[in-house]
Amino acid sequence: MQKNEGGYNTPVEHFRDDEYPMLRGSVYLDHAGTTPYAKSLMDQFARDMTTNLFGNPHSTSPSSQLSTFRIEDTRLRVLQFFNADPTEFDVVFVANATAGIKLVAEAVRSVPGGFDYVYHQASHTSLVGLREEARNSHCLAYEEVEDWLVGGVPFPTEDGEGPLLFAYPAQSNMDGRRFPLAWADRARRRPTPETASRVYTLLDAAALVSSSPLDLSCAETAPDFTVLSFYKIFGFPDLGALIVRRDAEDAFDSRRYFGGGTVDMVVCVKERWHAPKTQSLHERLEDGTLPIHSIIALDAALDTHARLFGSMADIASHTSFLAKHLYDGLASTRHGNGKPVCTIYSPGPHISSSGPVIAFNLRNSLGAWISLTEIEKLATLKGFHIRTGGVCNPGGISSSLGLQPWEMRKNFFSGFRCGTENDIMGGKPTGVVRVSLGAMSTISDVDSFVGFVREFYVDRSVASAAPTPPSQARGPSDLRVHAICVFPIKSCGGFEVPVGVEWEIRPEGLAWDREWCLIHQGSGQVLSQKRYPRMSLLRPTLDFELGELQVSYTGHTPTHIPSSITVPLSQNPALFQSSPSRSRYSRVCGEEIVAQAYSSQETNAFFSAVLGVPCVLARFPAGGQGKSMRHAKAHLSMHQVASPVSMPGSFPAPPSPPDSDSEPERRILLSNESPILAITTASVDELNQEIRRNGGKDVSPAVFRANIIISDPQSRQLPYVEDSWTGLQIGTHDFETLGACRRCHMVCINQGTAEKSEEPFVTLSKTRRFDGKVFFGTHMCYAPKDQTAAIISQEAQFPTVRVGDSVRVEW
Repeated sequence: MQKNEGGYNTPVEHFRDDEYPMLRGSVYLDHAGTTPYAKSLMDQFARDMTTNLFGNPHSTSPSSQLSTFRIEDTRLRVLQFFNADPTEFDVVFVANATAGIKLVAEAVRSVPGGFDYVYHQASHTSLVGLREEARNSHCLAYEEVEDWLVGGVPFPTEDGEGPLLFAYPAQSNMDGRRFPLAWADRARRRPTPETASRVYTLLDAAALVSSSPLDLSCAETAPDFTVLSFYKIFGFPDLGALIVRRDAEDAFDSRRYFGGGTVDMVVCVKERWHAPKTQSLHERLEDGTLPIHSIIALDAALDTHARLFGSMADIASHTSFLAKHLYDGLASTRHGNGKPVCTIYSPGPHISSSGPVIAFNLRNSLGAWISLTEIEKLATLKGFHIRTGGVCNPGGISSSLGLQPWEMRKNFFSGFRCGTENDIMGGKPTGVVRVSLGAMSTISDVDSFVGFVREFYVDRSVASAAPTPPSQARGPSDLRVHAICVFPIKSCGGFEVPVGVEWEIRPEGLAWDREWCLIHQGSGQVLSQKRYPRMSLLRPTLDFELGELQVSYTGHTPTHIPSSITVPLSQNPALFQSSPSRSRYSRVCGEEIVAQAYSSQETNAFFSAVLGVPCVLARFPAGGQGKSMRHAKAHLSMHQVASPVSMPGSFPAPPSPPDSDSEPERRILLSNESPILAITTASVDELNQEIRRNGGKDVSPAVFRANIIISDPQSRQLPYVEDSWTGLQIGTHDFETLGACRRCHMVCINQGTAEKSEEPFVTLSKTRRFDGKVFFGTHMCYAPKDQTAAIISQEAQFPTVRVGDSVRVEW
């Protein structure tokens, strides 16, 4: 077969229009899903069907015997295709690779005592789903598999009570990464105690065999079970296979179900007895009538494939050549400012451990992710057939995109589904673009797709920063963010954001701020620190590595109660009280809400014991509707719309306050009035000076429970100047001030000891009272001003703040 240097199969360009007329005008790049079928294959199959009479093989008629002979001949050809000795292997025809996996699951789950399951994290969803049938399961990364194979990572469940099944893909269907075929043999030979469970191995070869050979010539080292789908190799028929190593046939001895054609005798009147067929394994497992015509088509597919493309090794060389060309083209594509357009997750195809699959995402010139939905819309319009989304590989997606389990759950319960348009959440893509090549792919297909990316997604300008709308009223950037604090559980202690950590800004406020609350079991009222000061001693820690909210109590803990508890960050419905009381009506700040109450007795007992009040933990996540949603109530106070004040605490007669009904609705979670509360160190210092003048002691800024504390390193900031601010820019992000924060005597609770005192409320009442109300600090919300910009920046796509950010103010 004529080839160019590098393994490219030039003849494909000459016969493709005739053999694959359905590809005219299209660029098909989803061979990992299914590959197109050849016209001559369909012609040969049609001739076979119209010149032969094929009957049900469960008979002795001539048509039935013809079907039987052809099926067995094709079964042998399948084994020969994979260099498998018929005396060492058997082929069971199934609908697809998934059906083969289910057949293995059906067998091992029937073993007395069940089975344990170990699988690689890059497994297809169909392999992952097998864990639901297992007694215990473990998902391992590459290094963990290697450790396990040499006797490490012992599992306490390997007790010899039942078999252990180890499953992995020969090639990831997501990014083309290949895994050692030798793992199968090593898993069976791994050092284990004599009492350890028997190990069976299951190889998902569906992605690998679409473009590469699979050699099963050595039965001793081959997987016990190999599953594949023929339509990924030939395009047609829609058929799969389970190839079983005969030494592992005993795994099916406990299988209970039997169907037509798999038994020699069945007794069902007065007695219950049956005799399974014993001549071959496939006779026992192929329940009912086989897909006769699909198997006949498979015979034709084997002929056509060999005639057009030669061997699978030839196809591997061809697709490898194209994959290198595609990878290099995407990797070298740059914006005018030098930033890469593509973030590629696949290993470079220049090494042998990768198949002809490239998984990637696109970024604009400012680093923002480009929506998968928008890419696919344009690709479809331009005639490109690609795959986007999670591609049925949850482990590969989570590891490549850095998505923690709690993030994936959060995305799901925020409405994300594969295929929805909101596919960038929390500043991260939720899936990938997958481009995969096949035997009939050409260099023109690759060049066309690279050209498509460069035409529509390359910004050739050299600008490297997002345009910032000019503001005449914005002051100098002498101010800085001094501290950032969130309060995960309403009225409980705060979590101070570490220096250097970028903290997400959401429409409802800072991420994780006041998303939980404690609800009185009797009255349904949300607990407040004003009535239960010890709530300040409940100290939260957000651990994103473990995906947990950890809550410790720094006061005295009863001996039967732990000093801390953990709550998953994910919104798993199983954590909450089941219907009909899954959601609990409650009241916060006089407003009726519906929150999700946790069902864990241990969790609720912890909070009830340390606070001395019967309560339950509840969650009020973003995205709710009706009474599961709240809006900000903050607005400019009358003293703030007057002319600027000349000295702290001096309030001239103001005009009427603005009409709050005209203000846009801004969502909040469980904060009292607004998404974000800010204070300044200058105002705290001025207040403490006044307290000291009256013989009192300084108060900590913590008593004001602010989210953002702003300071002036040069100590030139005037106190209470925040009253006249109309907006701020923190870092590159804009915020709108919503009015001064009205204060109550909760500011008198020492957040470190839970002790009450008169200050600072007494002094505030003397210096910061207006119209009978006491004010300190300012409410604000995130207010992006460049939402209509032609190019969105990475920062705008996932806005964050951090300690040390510069602060500019508007008056």
